[in-house]
Amino acid sequence: MGTVIAEISMSADGIVAGPDTSIEHRLGRDGDLLHQWMFESTDADAAAAAKLFDGTGAFVLGRSMFDVGIDPWGDDGTFRKPCFVVTHRPSEPVVKGPTTFTFVTDGPEAALTRAKAAAGDGNVVVMGGGTTMRQFLRAGLVDELRLHVVPLLFGAGVRLFDGPVGAHVRLERTAVSETPNATHLTFRVLS
Repeated sequence: MGTVIAEISMSADGIVAGPDTSIEHRLGRDGDLLHQWMFESTDADAAAAAKLFDGTGAFVLGRSMFDVGIDPWGDDGTFRKPCFVVTHRPSEPVVKGPTTFTFVTDGPEAALTRAKAAAGDGNVVVMGGGTTMRQFLRAGLVDELRLHVVPLLFGAGVRLFDGPVGAHVRLERTAVSETPNATHLTFRVLS
């Protein structure tokens, strides 16, 4: 059985999407700055980006992330693995080439159960957004947390830890990689 990994890029002040997220500004205004490390990468940045897909058998994401991402992800759906969308709005599955997005309306635990079954021995990566990631942390469903901290103070936008994640989620840092573009932190979730 694989590991459940929550993975996200954020500014040094905890912003995971800029303000005014919309179809026009999919990551919020200037939100693309949070992901430039993936495209201006050093070898360490490239290795951190590759880990997102290496060993991953399925992805989980929130409905807002799906809604703003589906068009730019293109005809192949980007992920090339089964994706499970946590939502309150039922929808038929969306197939984009090798990527199938299945909508799960009965909560994070149900989405994770389906993702684990699809992943087999592979990992399940919870991509976000922030609300979905907090739900998974609060429910104790995450084994590993990967944060890609960009050297930028955003000031406003969607904060990753702007809501409750449970009572004192303890973390053990298991890896860190520093580059000029981002600091890549990996934590094992202890409780």
